[in-house]
Amino acid sequence: MNPAPVHVHTPRSPAQHARRIALLGNPNTGKTTLFNRLSGLRAKTSNFPGTTLEARITHVRAGAEGGRDADLIDLPGIYSLELDQLEARVCREVLAGSAAPRGEPVGAPEVIIIVADAANLARNLMLVGEACRRRLPMVIALNMIDIARARGMDIDAAKLAEALGCGVVITNARAGFGTDDLRLAIREAKIPTPVLPIPNTPTGLREWADDMFLRAATADAAAASGDIPETRSDRFDRVLLNPALGLLIFAAIMTGLFYSLFVLAAYPMEWIDAIFSWTGRIIEAHLPEGALRDLLANGIIGGVGATLVFLPQICLLFFLISLLEDTGYLARGAFLMNRLLRPFGLPGHAFVPLLSSHACALPGIMACRAIPDPKERLATILVAPFMTCSARLPVYVLLTTLLFPGRPALAATAFIGCYVLGILAGVFSALIARRTILRGKARPMALELPCYKWPSLRAASLVTFDRAKVFLRSAGTNILMICIVLWWLGSYPKVAPTAEATALRALSTIPEDAPVGTRLVLVKDMPPETVARWKERGVLTNRYGEVISVNIHHLATEADSLESRHQAQHSYLGRIGSFLQPVFAPLGYDRQLTVGVLASFAAREVFVSTMSIVVAGQEDDGDSLLTTLKDAKRDDGRTPIFTRATSWSLLVYYVLAMQCLPTLAVTARESGARKWAVLQLVWMCGLAYLAAMIVFQCLA
Repeated sequence: MNPAPVHVHTPRSPAQHARRIALLGNPNTGKTTLFNRLSGLRAKTSNFPGTTLEARITHVRAGAEGGRDADLIDLPGIYSLELDQLEARVCREVLAGSAAPRGEPVGAPEVIIIVADAANLARNLMLVGEACRRRLPMVIALNMIDIARARGMDIDAAKLAEALGCGVVITNARAGFGTDDLRLAIREAKIPTPVLPIPNTPTGLREWADDMFLRAATADAAAASGDIPETRSDRFDRVLLNPALGLLIFAAIMTGLFYSLFVLAAYPMEWIDAIFSWTGRIIEAHLPEGALRDLLANGIIGGVGATLVFLPQICLLFFLISLLEDTGYLARGAFLMNRLLRPFGLPGHAFVPLLSSHACALPGIMACRAIPDPKERLATILVAPFMTCSARLPVYVLLTTLLFPGRPALAATAFIGCYVLGILAGVFSALIARRTILRGKARPMALELPCYKWPSLRAASLVTFDRAKVFLRSAGTNILMICIVLWWLGSYPKVAPTAEATALRALSTIPEDAPVGTRLVLVKDMPPETVARWKERGVLTNRYGEVISVNIHHLATEADSLESRHQAQHSYLGRIGSFLQPVFAPLGYDRQLTVGVLASFAAREVFVSTMSIVVAGQEDDGDSLLTTLKDAKRDDGRTPIFTRATSWSLLVYYVLAMQCLPTLAVTARESGARKWAVLQLVWMCGLAYLAAMIVFQCLA
């Protein structure tokens, strides 16, 4: 297993000048929310044990903590310091002062803040007892007191402080209640001196925790004895965790979530598209013709804008998922999915990495460290990239919108189908691996279900804002760089226009009332097939180039389109696409789509930008991105690029293919061998190729 990591958010001040304060607690106690309140940092919270496997460290300026700067450390949520799990080992090393994120130990914390769930105090006090053995100054933050009081329970903080021999503060981190009192308690923190000795055995520790709860509780006898009446969460769970009805409700909620992506985000997407189209027209109108204008209008504005147009849907997706997570419902999804994962040889612990992979496969694969069994961990690492990550979303949105224009319900259904297909491909791949190269039996998982509560709009908004910043930072760096490189490869070397384009441009200068017999020397002795194509455009000539009639208004535009396609075919990018296109021909991809697919191996989300750059100049200026791509033609000038069969083939390919080089690097590191990354690449791309080919051949 790899050394326990400690992730540093901000540079740490020297140890001798800053107080080190560590936050420790069970999962789902609001520890990270309290960390954010104390530090102002917007760290991502989660309702799943094992999601956070690293210690977050941030620097807090002097003033609140007794006139000294402080390094605030958010430790992973754990149930016990003694467990043989990575997150427990991270906590042990930080508390012992042996964690070294950059080659030097962080140093043991001067104060430990134990964040305890006031509604489950007995269980939380077991961790308090283990922490007391470390003989470090300690403060107890009784968090989520509002939920405890709603259950008819109340805690006498003074009595509990007397029993534990350390400071106890009642807090509600979500509302910001009690944080000022907690800051004051940190200044007076001391090594706890419990009135009862702390046993060394788990059973004895449980009895010790029960006794402390009884000493501090002021609730009625039923609550104090543990005979708590049925709660609202219990009543909800009877329905939402039903093996059949629960899955149907989960599917309905997810369907509604994705349906809203197409309905609610439609207008802001149109606004963003209009802004970038307007900006492109302004540049073309005010800059002289040349490479700089083409780079800005088609390479940068067109390429980056083609990706940013999907920002509203990505933000809305993360916002809604954050709301669901904050209510406690997604933990129920973990419980439901655990029933489905076990038959495929995956442990319930795999749900957390697989869920994380729906945002990005990198943290999902790293979260696999929490899976105890090596074979189960490796199987989860190999299949995690099958889960739909946020980089695929622009491609899904584009293709489902092209397939079902003006029909958001069908587009949402296809969108959900992409997620389902990725999950099915992942679990069946895991089943194959666990029955062949990674034989073994799946272990059961114990999962705590948090109480249902109203979600925090503020927290969801902050998460969405942070995700949007990451996406915009990617668009401003990686995607921008890729767009510039693709523009250069697609624009050079410059080639002379074809005779047909030259002739069309010359024809565009002839008045429509020109007399029959006007001679055009440039097209003398033209081939019969060219004459036939010109007849389709309303230009009739004889074989000697004499114009018989002219009945067209856009000859110059047609000439521009021919020249653009000719230039694209003979550019460096076009030559690469033409050379490799036969490989993707069985999937229905032409030269232009081949270029888009190949560029996606750098980053999936640049597919839309790539296609925008590749087809630039084919349609009239001012068209929206979707209209431009929908009407884009292949090199013959007549066949659409995105036919129904081709669009479905592309959708299946992007669901299944491995197109992320950083993911392969992390797989090699976390698995301990490059061969697993190679296997992951070959298996996923091979499966994607085969499935996409079958789809195209069946629909073509």
